[in-house]
Amino acid sequence: MEIIRSNSTKIVDVDFNSIKFGEIFTDHMFECNFKNGDWEAPVIRPYSSIDMDPSSHVFHYGQAVFEGMKGYKDTKDQIWLFRPKDNYERLKKSCVRMNIPVLPSEYFFKGLEKLVSLEKKWISNKPGSSLYIRPFVFSSSAMLAASPSLDYKFLIICSPGAAYYSKPLSVYVEDKYSRAAPGGAGYAKAAGNYGAAFYPTSLAISKGFDQIVWTDSESHQKIEEVGTMSIVFRLGEKLVTPKTSDTILDGVTRNSVIQAAKDQGIEVEERDITVSELISEFKSGNLREIFGCGTAAVIAPISSFGYKDERFEIREVENSYADSLKTSIVNIQQNLSEDSHGWRYKILD
Repeated sequence: MEIIRSNSTKIVDVDFNSIKFGEIFTDHMFECNFKNGDWEAPVIRPYSSIDMDPSSHVFHYGQAVFEGMKGYKDTKDQIWLFRPKDNYERLKKSCVRMNIPVLPSEYFFKGLEKLVSLEKKWISNKPGSSLYIRPFVFSSSAMLAASPSLDYKFLIICSPGAAYYSKPLSVYVEDKYSRAAPGGAGYAKAAGNYGAAFYPTSLAISKGFDQIVWTDSESHQKIEEVGTMSIVFRLGEKLVTPKTSDTILDGVTRNSVIQAAKDQGIEVEERDITVSELISEFKSGNLREIFGCGTAAVIAPISSFGYKDERFEIREVENSYADSLKTSIVNIQQNLSEDSHGWRYKILD
């Protein structure tokens, strides 16, 4: 792998106390191109713009998928990734669904290791700090034929991390628009899934909410996800989260939350949960907590939800499961506690 180092660094101009998520990027990026039926030798080079033809396939047909990951620095300045093998496996599934050639695993992991090591100065070991890592691949052939692209470009870019949500969320349970449908690409991290969510989300925001709770496309009763995150409910002393399907993303953080809960002796059910059940549990007083979980936020508490013309405020609880589980996961990510499941992945200098 060729590594072309930048002659300068942007880090001297960055105020790490006031960065916003995903707006500042590090000095280098990983690039690998698929041409003539095979992946070419990858390169790490200075972060820069890329040349794109106006007829580039991705602009017209949206053949694109991505992943979201984080790197952490512990108190000894060692760098760790969190469950990158799971991200790679999900990336493969997404590529297959979108008919995109799969980047070889050795390119992916060697690229991650070299790039993150090169950008280690961008990671602080202060609590809450991380390096957000965005691998993505898109179709790049200059062609308008409505068929799979012949060429693809795979990139990994990095952004110093900050808190994704600074306060508990208020969410609206969607009863018209859908994020995914059975047989579709809802289980893939396809770029179009997210673009199609922006308009319904803007409608929820105009009603005074922060995000949407997505429901199934047929009945709009089965709860699926919240915004770009998995969703978890605390009913009494147990946790309930929708079971994965071809309309629900198999979240890496979701799976970590489930395991961390079990490690703490908390009962977890993966099953369908309906809007009517949710409201019934709220009215009975059995709904104790709701939270979203995903790479960017880890865990995002939800303080209220709306459905049609009603709003339901969730009382703050002592000994919050969301707080306890977030602490457990973050401690593993930052090498502050034992990693009994082998989730940490060390980056060597």
